[in-house]
Order: sequence, then C-alpha cells, then structure tokens
Amino acid sequence: MLANPDEGVRELAVRHGTGEQEICLALDRLSELSLIRPTDSADIGYSPVAPRLAMELLLARQQARLAEEQSRVEASKAAAAELIAEYAAVGSKASAADRLTGVDEIRRRLAQLGQAAESEVMTFAPGGAHRAEDLAASRGPNEDLLSRRIRMRTIYLDSVRNHQPMVEHVTWLHEKGGEVRTVPTLPTRLIIIDRKMAILPAQLSDAASGADLVESEGNVAALCALFEATWAAATPFGLRPAPDPCGLPRQEAEVLQLLANGLTDEAIAKKFGVSSRTVRRVAAELMDRLGARSRFEAGVRAVQQGLLPPER
Repeated sequence: MLANPDEGVRELAVRHGTGEQEICLALDRLSELSLIRPTDSADIGYSPVAPRLAMELLLARQQARLAEEQSRVEASKAAAAELIAEYAAVGSKASAADRLTGVDEIRRRLAQLGQAAESEVMTFAPGGAHRAEDLAASRGPNEDLLSRRIRMRTIYLDSVRNHQPMVEHVTWLHEKGGEVRTVPTLPTRLIIIDRKMAILPAQLSDAASGADLVESEGNVAALCALFEATWAAATPFGLRPAPDPCGLPRQEAEVLQLLANGLTDEAIAKKFGVSSRTVRRVAAELMDRLGARSRFEAGVRAVQQGLLPPER
C-alpha cells in the first residue's frame, strides 16, 4: 500500500494472487491496529499511516501490554509469597508423609514423582548457575520424562545466560523437547507435577534442609497460577530479554526496585543468582545513569523519572 498508494482492493488482490475477501480481512486487521485510516476516496477508501507513526503506535501498544503483564506477575508473586508464608507457618504441623528431610530424601521422592508423572512438570529453578556435574546428573531423569512425552517447562534466572554449562544444558533440553524461559528473579524454588501436587522448600533460606509436599487443591491451583503468570512474562531462552516498559534492562529495573525496598547487596545477589560484586556494579551503573551520587539520591531521581512508583 505504501509502494502503490493508488491501488484498491481489486488491484491488491491481483498483485498478491489472492481473493478480494482475503485482502478485506487483512485491511480490517490493519485498521484494528490503527495502521490504515479511511479516506474520502470512493475508489480506494483508505490510506496507510506513515511508517514512523505506525511503528510508534505499535511500540506504545506493546509497552502497555508489557506493563499490564508485569503488573499481573507482581500481583501473582505477592499472592504466592503470602501463600508460601502461610504454608510455612503451619509447616511444623505437617505429617511425616508431607515433610521431606534432607537432600537425599528430597531427591529420592522427586525421582519417584518424576517416574509417576503423566502429563506435565513445571519448575522454578532459582539460585543461578548450576554445577556442571549436577546438570549432567539431571539429564537421565529429564530424558526419561521427555521420552514419555511429559511436557517440561522450566524457568531459570536471567543470570544463567552467562554460564556456558547452563547454556549447553538448555540447548540439550531444547533438542529433547524441553521448554525453558528466564526471568530476573523468582520467589521460591518450586516443582509442580501434573497440576496435582507441588514441592516447596520447608525453609526459604535453606532449600536443601527439607521440603514439603503440597497436595491441597486450592494451594496447588494458586501455585499453578503463579507459574503461568511468570511463564507468560518470561523470555524464551533463545531470545534476548526485553527491557522493562520504562526502557531499563530487566535486571537493572529489578535491582532498582529491590534497592528501593531496602534489600542489602547480599540479599539481592541471592535473588538474582549472582555475586554481591555484580550487584554493586549494577547499582553503580544505575547511579551513573541517573546522575546520582548516592543510592538514596538514585531512588529519588528514579521516582522523578517515573522508573519507580512515588510510594514504596
């Protein structure tokens, strides 16, 4: 349409070797996207919007969708945090059948549940890069699941993209049929099997100390909703993570928010699966970008520039 502005529906159909009905459907879609507008011409009836304006419209719409999706993810994270806290509060009352103690018992039970899985396994895998030997040990059980056509979806931290053994492991998973996405931070370690049961750490500060098997229908449904919301906002491993709606890289945006919430470098590093040194470097880059001489001033400037909400 841009190259041949005098052509109407009939001419476009001939040019593309298709029917007029298909052209009309395409025009309806372009109109919905605000990429064409009606004209007074009886012969043509429309004209394309200038490419630069059209791109700005599309980008603005995409940014609005990203902001809305991020809002849903944050709401789901908050709901999940409350759920996990409530479960932890009553964890001491869990029966022996529900509580798994120690790494060996957790691994044994996970192996049993994996062998019994019938349709799907969904996993939050925080903690950053895994050791090469641990990744190698996981390939047998993972290959068994995927060979039985069990859908495997795993969400790692963005930081694993910089770890070659992790990159090789994810490439292997993709070749076998596994699906992997990443996010800046995850609320907890989590495994959901067949949407019927979930395994959560008994202590958020020490996932290896023990785990609880959750089978309550309501709790599992809430955890599934958290996973789906996080999955929808996560970036497929083969793609580069998109910036947040304000234009900041996702990691920097999350660091800025966590610093504003008063978390220490060490606490932030644990959430991102990186070193405290990396967090300090990112914080320094943020201060430089915002023209601030202190973290407090960086928070003030971030609010002024719309990178953080005015109330925290």
